[in-house]
Amino acid sequence: MKFLGSRTIETERLILKAQTMDEQEELWNILMMDDVNRYYLTVPIKFREKLKDWDKQKYFYESDMKRSLEKNIFRWSVFLKDNLECIGRVSCHEAHEEDNSINDPAIRGVGWYFNPKYQGLGYGKEAAKAMIDYMFLECEIDEIITGAAICNPSSWRIMENLGFERQKETKFIQYTYLDELTEVYCYAINREKYLLIHSKYKE
Repeated sequence: MKFLGSRTIETERLILKAQTMDEQEELWNILMMDDVNRYYLTVPIKFREKLKDWDKQKYFYESDMKRSLEKNIFRWSVFLKDNLECIGRVSCHEAHEEDNSINDPAIRGVGWYFNPKYQGLGYGKEAAKAMIDYMFLECEIDEIITGAAICNPSSWRIMENLGFERQKETKFIQYTYLDELTEVYCYAINREKYLLIHSKYKE
């Protein structure tokens, strides 16, 4: 695997840039929308109220953003090309954050969230594909494993449209703003299969 960091990526309609504090409050506002955090945040429930306080969260983000340009960090803020509005975030992290039995940095997890007002316009798939292209083609990772709540089809349909294979087993996750455990589909795709599906990158 090559550790190249969060290089700027452009698509037909979007610009993906390394996440910074400049847009962090806007991203936080998106993340605090019920339709977004419901199936995204997995911070322990005891931090629910603290997460809703920007003044408290700002200090965490300021510290966290100091690492955003490091070569082993892969997190992008997603902007519309036409007006540079920040509409969401995509990220690719080490898989052990989701499964602590995995210690190979070339096996990654992915995540994303977007402003719900842009749902159904294809921005999520466009941004996710740009990130995954970069991770497989430029950074040469081996595999991506991820998951999405069964009751959150807008997320897992992106995975399926990009060629991820749904695994036979599901798992249960405690999301921060839900009281009950939520059943999650598990997905995986390796570099060889991804390049084969997206044949213009075939070697």
